Amino acid sequence: MKKIYGSAAEALDGVLHDGMLIAAGGFGLCGIPELLLSAIRDAGTKDLTFASNNAGVDDFGIGILLQTKQVKKMISSYVGENKEFMRQYLGGELELEFNPQGTLAERMRAGGAGIPGFYTKTGVGTVIADGKEHKDFNGETYIMEEGIFADLAIVKAWKADATGNLVFRKTARNFNPPAAMCGKICVVEVEEIVPTGSLDPDTIHLPGIYVHRIVQGEHEKRIEQRTVRSA
Repeated sequence: MKKIYGSAAEALDGVLHDGMLIAAGGFGLCGIPELLLSAIRDAGTKDLTFASNNAGVDDFGIGILLQTKQVKKMISSYVGENKEFMRQYLGGELELEFNPQGTLAERMRAGGAGIPGFYTKTGVGTVIADGKEHKDFNGETYIMEEGIFADLAIVKAWKADATGNLVFRKTARNFNPPAAMCGKICVVEVEEIVPTGSLDPDTIHLPGIYVHRIVQGEHEKRIEQRTVRSA
């Protein structure tokens, strides 16, 4: 089965539709699938729900889709650094479902493993627990969280081979593996495609069974906030 495509637009062809749930990798601006996000913007797909740790910044990451009003809901852990996000949320234009970071990662991983729900202590006694099932285990209260089963996963990796085996670079791994796992279709953008068999099996972070389409491209290495010491 062909997995390598010539551009982000080609890799998303026939996959996008209005109202879909998309799981996106990345943390801050590290390891975000910027090429695929730009292709989604250009496609004009709307009423999107994104499961992602954050929404990027105003002009990068998911932030570019907020500018074009293509996102109706965010399932996120952190929403700072984005003035347009704040404006739309406070104005009632954008829905927000807060998840603790560990819970969000596990919801994605659970979806990829076919697990519909799990119990966690995180969020008990807070607004996170409102409306969720509570259950006691060994005298401790837990809440049930549901696995995320996304229509599409978009992730960023460092290297891939033609079968879709992925290697992530350092902290850019972040949410990318669990996001990739939970999508019915997983599209990956990479910096380099290497020959099949050239990756050491012990260095592969995500096996190609989860990956359906791959695109190689140039990527911008942004620093979200730069702090320097005065001379």
